[in-house]
Amino acid sequence: MTEHTGRGGPARPVGIVLVSHSAEAAEAVVRLAAALAGGAAGVPLEPAGGLPDGGLGTSAERITEAARRADRGAGVAVLADLGSAVLTVRALLAEDAGGGLPPDTRLLDAPFLEGAVGAAVTAAAGGDLAAVTAAAEDAYRLRKR
Repeated sequence: MTEHTGRGGPARPVGIVLVSHSAEAAEAVVRLAAALAGGAAGVPLEPAGGLPDGGLGTSAERITEAARRADRGAGVAVLADLGSAVLTVRALLAEDAGGGLPPDTRLLDAPFLEGAVGAAVTAAAGGDLAAVTAAAEDAYRLRKR
């Protein structure tokens, strides 16, 4: 996909970071969201899963590194899988200067998988951080029965 804006010149895409207790789960959701978003070409989707030693858990360092890789200047949307992942991201956001996170990093209140797909589709379509947030958070409305 070619990045675009309605007023000429390339747009900077919103970055997306998926924080999971498992590196494998984060990587799998990145692949699935990208595939379901038509490849999400140009959208930086980054996994931040597991601990540096390969174990289960969340790592503030991995989250910060993933957010920096995803940052293109249009904001970074972060989705987390479970409670302590959410708490780690919140702690980073509460630290002075965002704990090393890029400016305009936002923790989304969205389901991990469905929210990631909505965020990726919207970012791939050129949506800004507000639109990406709304699409991800709207995934809570998806009824399964």
